[in-house]
Amino acid sequence: LVFLGELAQGRDNNLSLIRMFAASAVLVSHAYPISLGPNVEEPLEALTGRSLGGLAVAVFFVVSGFLIAESFNRSRSWRDFLIARVRRLWPALAMSLRIVALLLGPLVTTLSPGAYLTNGEVWSFFARNLLLAVPQYTLPGVFETQPYPDIEGSIWTLFYEVICYLGIFAVGLLGLLRRRLIMSLLLGAFILLWLAAAIIQPAMHLKAVNMFALGLPFATGTLMWLWKDRLAVTLWGVGATIAVTIALANTLFYGLALVLFLAYTTFWLAYIPGGWIRNYNRLGDYSYGLYIYAFPAQGLAVWLTGGDVMSPLANMALALPLALLPSVLSWHLLEKPALSLRKHPVLARPPVP
Repeated sequence: LVFLGELAQGRDNNLSLIRMFAASAVLVSHAYPISLGPNVEEPLEALTGRSLGGLAVAVFFVVSGFLIAESFNRSRSWRDFLIARVRRLWPALAMSLRIVALLLGPLVTTLSPGAYLTNGEVWSFFARNLLLAVPQYTLPGVFETQPYPDIEGSIWTLFYEVICYLGIFAVGLLGLLRRRLIMSLLLGAFILLWLAAAIIQPAMHLKAVNMFALGLPFATGTLMWLWKDRLAVTLWGVGATIAVTIALANTLFYGLALVLFLAYTTFWLAYIPGGWIRNYNRLGDYSYGLYIYAFPAQGLAVWLTGGDVMSPLANMALALPLALLPSVLSWHLLEKPALSLRKHPVLARPPVP
């Protein structure tokens, strides 16, 4: 048997490729409402009750739960951990918001340049979305007559990502990441709360619903990190999680089983297939850029074709290259340099007691 802890040594894996597929899946999922209107159901959702985008975001949170726990464990200090998280998330986000509000917005708005740039919503767009808690998805005169009038849509998940980071930060400061049994009990308690939330969901605030929905895959990834040295990764295990998920369909435990299947399969795909597929790592990690640029690019694709209803496939084909270019530039010119600052001999030195 090969265990996850043994496989997860180093950076030679398929995680960047998996995240790129997940970001692309979000684009595919959003192509239906952006092209046809918000009430249109994508094919997978009609079949399984779960959207492709929702499953892809769950994969992001599973991987994040695993890697962020490892990041705290390897950090020299809590300051190092927090700085790393800020550098990974906010520089690229801030740049994308500037591009959307100050370059794309003036290009496509129905307002005059002066009226647009003096509209308070343009500046609140940047501030609110950078703070994450209460995002703003529209800009004045932008895409207002299109099937889906929002210019942003994916960034709402970043707020919950940050909450999960802070959760790891808190338990890490308390030393609980080194107490596997206690952490497992805490995560088990969260899963029980998730089951309770699934029952009373209609009465819950939307943010609480979202926190449980995204917290579950993050907690699952963290739990797999805790037990990585005892968790075997096999194709038989993938088959077992599929069987359990099918068996629990139409039950309260279906969502839990589905996340378990996604988590286990993600790590099998991340570490077992090797060879030529690992060459993708030479390119870069474009997944975050694609995630934050895809939604505006898909709205732009509709605008470029006249602002009317278009086919989802046409939206995918046009929007992917529109989103990929800034994603590649974001990684090489902004994200990677920001992350490399941690390695600077002055910036990376441990804080003086």
